[in-house]
Amino acid sequence: MSAGTPRRVVVVGNGIAGLTAADTLREAGFDGELTVVGDETHPAYSRPALSKALLLDGDGTSSHTLPPPGHGATELLGVRATGLDLDRRLVALDDGTALPYDRVVLATGSRARRLSELPDEITLRGLDDALTLRRRLAGRPSVLVVGGGPLGMEIASGCLAAGCRVTLVSQGAPLADRLGPHLAGVFVAAARERGLTVVETGGARVEGCAGGARVVLDDGTVLDAEILLTAVGDVPNTEWLAGTGLVVNGAVPVDARGLARPEVAAVGDLAALPSPQGPRRIPLWSSAIEQAKAAARALVHGEEAPPLAFQPYFWTEQFGLSLKAVGHLPAAGEPAYADGEPGGGPALMTWSREDGSTTAVALNHRIPVPRLRRMTRAAS
Repeated sequence: MSAGTPRRVVVVGNGIAGLTAADTLREAGFDGELTVVGDETHPAYSRPALSKALLLDGDGTSSHTLPPPGHGATELLGVRATGLDLDRRLVALDDGTALPYDRVVLATGSRARRLSELPDEITLRGLDDALTLRRRLAGRPSVLVVGGGPLGMEIASGCLAAGCRVTLVSQGAPLADRLGPHLAGVFVAAARERGLTVVETGGARVEGCAGGARVVLDDGTVLDAEILLTAVGDVPNTEWLAGTGLVVNGAVPVDARGLARPEVAAVGDLAALPSPQGPRRIPLWSSAIEQAKAAARALVHGEEAPPLAFQPYFWTEQFGLSLKAVGHLPAAGEPAYADGEPGGGPALMTWSREDGSTTAVALNHRIPVPRLRRMTRAAS
């Protein structure tokens, strides 16, 4: 390797962004000292499975498991990064040690946003959260889910499938902000048919009570259940970067290759990518993977590495429905049907957007994702 090639790279974060970055560094030709730091004691796992198959996975080991990494890095698990010294190029750890680097990947992700600090408000973000929730569902408790986004609806679906009585509180119609009115209506109808109680509200708060915690709606209505779970967004884990100047509005802005500085990459949920509306986060599993690939190549090859060319991809499984979407969401108006028809059954749908792009959606359809992507390119 050339004299300008980095010899020491530290990847801070062992989620899918950090794992992908480490693997891609090797694929891009980096053969130096590679260290991966992760604050969880678990090896990298599939986070999307936590709110889907894992809640019903009999042995709790298969649905979220990823193949063993091939990067050959030194892995420091159960260790948290507490600071970054850009001048001396050191990552400080909570065990009092510091790791020197030539290049560093910031991939510490995000944590669940909470509505209170009460212990009876639970969230689902990590593997331990999911395993604990699954154990509690075995007793078929009543469940109250606050949050009508994809995560809240997936959790509600899993709890219903486990035999629980479930109420979901949503600010407006569930999934409408994420999917658009047509697709949201399909999912909400399926959810109600399976027994989900949906409560729409303008706002809600969590407060303590004698039995633990309860939810108070904006009209004063009080709701409670044996399990209270909130799914109301995420907060990037950037506090450890205080004083570096890298954090703007709670995230780390990066260029089109995922670099915050020539020697610093930021990928995944904490990174804010360039967009016509300014830097913005794309907290999706598929986005984290593509960001990490582009940034790792840029750390090795600099400006010779291609910029990120990301085509949005989103999927969800809930209430007996499976959706795969390529392109920007939400989808406004009524779809055009490439296969299937309104009223149920598998369907392929497209939406033409005002910016000239096209969104393609497969609902309970077995079309491979590459073919779904080609539908958007052909129609755009």
